[in-house]
This record gives sequence, C-alpha cells and structure tokens, in this order.
Amino acid sequence: MRGEADCPFEKPILSGQCACELAARSTFGEQLRVRCRSALACTNCQTLLALLRERARFALKLPDPFAPIPFGKEMRLMVGGLTGLQEAIHGDSGDRTVVADVHRLVQDAQSRYGGLAQLPFHEIVKSIAAFQSRRHRPRG
Repeated sequence: MRGEADCPFEKPILSGQCACELAARSTFGEQLRVRCRSALACTNCQTLLALLRERARFALKLPDPFAPIPFGKEMRLMVGGLTGLQEAIHGDSGDRTVVADVHRLVQDAQSRYGGLAQLPFHEIVKSIAAFQSRRHRPRG
C-alpha cells in the first residue's frame, strides 16, 4: 500500500456514517483500517480535522488542544463537523447523519470558500455541538 496514508476520518467511515471515494479498507493483523489513496486529499482532510478541533474546542469542552479526545467526543467532532460542512455547502440535505463522499465534500468546500480556513466555522460548530451519536439497539 505504498503511497497510502491513514485516513483521518477512519472511525466515522468504519461506523458507516461517512464514505469516501478515496478510502481503501485494509487489515492490519485482525484490525480493519482505512487508508487514503491520495496524499494530497489526506493532507486536506487532516487540515480540516485540525481546524474543526481548534474551532470546536470550547463547544466540546476540551481543555488541552493536544490531548487525546475521548471516542464519543471525537465522533461528535468528526461526524458533526462533516455534516455541518455538508449543510453549509449544500443546504439541508435530508439525512444529516451520513456524508456520502468526504473527499468530494472537502473539494466543494475549498472551491466554494477559497480554502479550508475560510469555512463558516460558526455554523459548523453549531452542528458539532448539536450532534448526537447513533444509539445502539439493545440486543435480544
């Protein structure tokens, strides 16, 4: 898998809340991984995720910007951020819990706003704050 890097949005992709045309699933031992087939796209997604984390720090009550984030807050940041970005670009698209193509969404965001730093983070952070993860059904 030369040239591929770990996908920054691996967790929401594996959970079925996002998809990406550049995502390549692989296994490492018994662990399922998601790799990105484009170094440039991976860098853009890493940049987006860093910006989301920085801008949503207060909303998620994260005291240290470099400390690891608990899983639930990390999913809230990623999925809430992507769905918020999707709404900012495409309006209310019905299913707010699924992003069909992360790569295309990031490309659309860069085209529309002239770069990731210019995104309407005030609106996106509202989506992160309002995001509620999927509830698991009881077994039985």
